Amino acid sequence: MITIANPIYDVVFKYLLEDERIARTILSALLKENIVSVEARPHEYSNGQKELMSIFRIDFAATIQKPDGEKQLVLIELQKTWLPTETLRFRQYLGVHYQNPKNIDMTRPDRPAIPMVAVYLLGHTVGDIDDPVVYVRNQAFNYEDEPIVKGIPNKFVDSLNHNSIFVQIPRLHGKIKNHLDKVLSIFDQRRVDKDNHHYLTVEDTVFDSADEEMQPIFHRLMMAASNVEMRQDMNVEDEYFSLIKEQEGKLYGLEQEIAENKNRLAKQQLLLDQKDGQLAEKDGQLAEKDGQLAEKDGQLADLLRTSVLSLRKAGLDAETIAATLQQDMSVITSILAE
Repeated sequence: MITIANPIYDVVFKYLLEDERIARTILSALLKENIVSVEARPHEYSNGQKELMSIFRIDFAATIQKPDGEKQLVLIELQKTWLPTETLRFRQYLGVHYQNPKNIDMTRPDRPAIPMVAVYLLGHTVGDIDDPVVYVRNQAFNYEDEPIVKGIPNKFVDSLNHNSIFVQIPRLHGKIKNHLDKVLSIFDQRRVDKDNHHYLTVEDTVFDSADEEMQPIFHRLMMAASNVEMRQDMNVEDEYFSLIKEQEGKLYGLEQEIAENKNRLAKQQLLLDQKDGQLAEKDGQLAEKDGQLAEKDGQLADLLRTSVLSLRKAGLDAETIAATLQQDMSVITSILAE
């Protein structure tokens, strides 16, 4: 068994891609293109500020040679993360590229954007997608959802869109079915040393000594494994991500507590709404009863008036009528005065 450094660590991954030949090999395999030259480009975010970012970023300007001999410049935005993160962070970095005037081809009169490919190396899975590598390519359609062929590709349209590649490192299963599987096998975390996650252990027969592409990768990772400073940097990464996980655990606990409080408040609000409904129903019943009483009061008033007038017509005076009907004298005189 041979020990190599684990390239999932930022410091190892950066060291790996600093070799132009290795960068061409990995990026060519991911893009499925013949990349003849590649150059790392400076960018706005600093990978060293771990307290601000848990995402490792590196950008490349790659020259692709097409089968017909034509050469095309492409920007490759590569982002790697260990932990699940908000998509907002990825989108913000995309925004930096879209706003950067250096990413515009100023040599052409129409000033199109240099084509860009976003590559995401994820230390976590994305939902239920089983495929370890996911390609998302833009395509133009008309209103009937029919693919548009005439005029496509178009510099203007392509300038406002980009393709993406997602690599789910936990989905790398070790089976070598194609060229990309072979290149990405160096990230297969099933080979992690049980005693130290800084290293992967592989059989010396895994990498063919005659393989001109994999041998440089293999040897550079062996060099990284024996580098003292790199081991120290990996320890720092371990400590940093342990803190992040601890904070995420605390945040998760707070989120659960907040969710439980929201549920309790929702239940209490439901009870209050039910009580308000019951009170409203009772208020309706009382109003109905008040209406019935008012109606009865009206009927009694009409009956009293009829009785008073009948007795008056019979020749009885007011005092006699009041005594007969057992009513106050003022009520009788009020009726007779109408």
